[in-house]
Amino acid sequence: MNITQDEENFNSGQQESMAEPLIMQRKVSIHVEAHLLENNNSGGSMFMVLLSTFVAVCGSFAFGTCIGFSAPTQSGITSDLGLSLSEYSVFGSIATIGAMVGAITSGKITDSIGRKGAMRVSAVFCIEGWLAIYFSKGVVSLYIGRVCSGYGMGLLSYVVPVFIAEIAPKHLRGGLATLNQLMIVTGVSFTFIIGTVVSWRTLALIGIFPCFVLLFGLFLIPESPRWLAKVGQQKEFQLALRKLRGKDADISQEVEDIQDYLQTLQHLPKSQMLDLFQKRYLVSVTVGVGLMVFQQFGGINGVSFYLSHIFESAGYPSAMGTVIYACIQIPITGLGATLMDRAGRRPLLFVSASGLIIGCLLVATSFYMKAHELSLEWVPALTLTGILMYVGSFSVGMGAVPWVIMSEVFPLNVKGTAGSFVTLVNWFGSWVISFTFNFLMSWSSYGTFLLYATVNLLAILFVAKIVPETKGRTLEEIQASMN
Repeated sequence: MNITQDEENFNSGQQESMAEPLIMQRKVSIHVEAHLLENNNSGGSMFMVLLSTFVAVCGSFAFGTCIGFSAPTQSGITSDLGLSLSEYSVFGSIATIGAMVGAITSGKITDSIGRKGAMRVSAVFCIEGWLAIYFSKGVVSLYIGRVCSGYGMGLLSYVVPVFIAEIAPKHLRGGLATLNQLMIVTGVSFTFIIGTVVSWRTLALIGIFPCFVLLFGLFLIPESPRWLAKVGQQKEFQLALRKLRGKDADISQEVEDIQDYLQTLQHLPKSQMLDLFQKRYLVSVTVGVGLMVFQQFGGINGVSFYLSHIFESAGYPSAMGTVIYACIQIPITGLGATLMDRAGRRPLLFVSASGLIIGCLLVATSFYMKAHELSLEWVPALTLTGILMYVGSFSVGMGAVPWVIMSEVFPLNVKGTAGSFVTLVNWFGSWVISFTFNFLMSWSSYGTFLLYATVNLLAILFVAKIVPETKGRTLEEIQASMN
């Protein structure tokens, strides 16, 4: 028996005709019965949901290792292969180009061969990239490997949050989807720390391991039920949903909701990129693109890519500051995951953007003090405090929430096209910020962080006016309300 649905039907259909004491008695009975059934049946269903999420976020960890690889390996690669600074800079940044290509194709691949198929493709590209880097004798193979890894990152950045959102129960969707960001930052931190004690070739081999876990783990988990329903595989759709919800769970209402929603979508034409700008999708596109713009143009990749330079400019030991930065991301991102389905998406975005503003202002103040030789002894500590405030605030909300909301707001008929577009915007913003950061710092170090603070202030206004709260609602309810 679906207790939650019975309660909703009872409250909505019978409330006016029954006495209030009887309603309260029935509610108590329902909650007790639901709690007992949850204890009896949730083990099997939650195991498969958690296993499926774990396999998917192995891709997120692989994503993080790709991002983090260039930071600790610069001296080793440049000395072993005789690379110039400009050649290594190309090696570090060319992954973003591959990721943009991956973003462009991610929606079509994910819609045509499924969510699991797209993750398989991404794992294969990442493995090929790592092997090309490991066997490199010069810049050409390094570049090829980095582009392949970047392409895999572009696919993973879209398909992982979408897959998790489509398999998770609505009351757990936000927290499970946040594990995507948690595993990315874990991969980055792990690669940076391990990269300080092993050679760059060994680190490349280590990067293959999560790709293999993803590749083989996909054989153990079901495909996204919503994708199976969309492509007409009705039997497989119900089998997959049954695996995810447990053999004793009543899935009839969820099956009916998904099928009813898909029937509505069948009357809509196949989407093209220009279709996203139709009135019916305008709110969803504005929310998805806007959050990605504010996530990237708030300065995160400028700070993370050039963290050592920031600390050195402020007179703080760069190695110590970078390790602290790497370690603080993991527990705070985990905190954000636990709060996602409790506090909601919008409160986390408000807190995160506010903290980003404070962090930017602290760093800007420290550089202003250094430029004008005011209390110079306070500059390193103020810079460290501002950077830690910045990364902590980003990790708790602005890092993960935009990806969660992106996976929730688009209807299935445009999800692939819209997801590709939104992911492309994200990677383009990443490239712009990482490319312009050093130029901005040369112009004005404190002005750079004041600019980022202004962007994060605009993010608060954007969330307040445009972004809906999606906590506790099914994907179909979210998309129907927005489109």
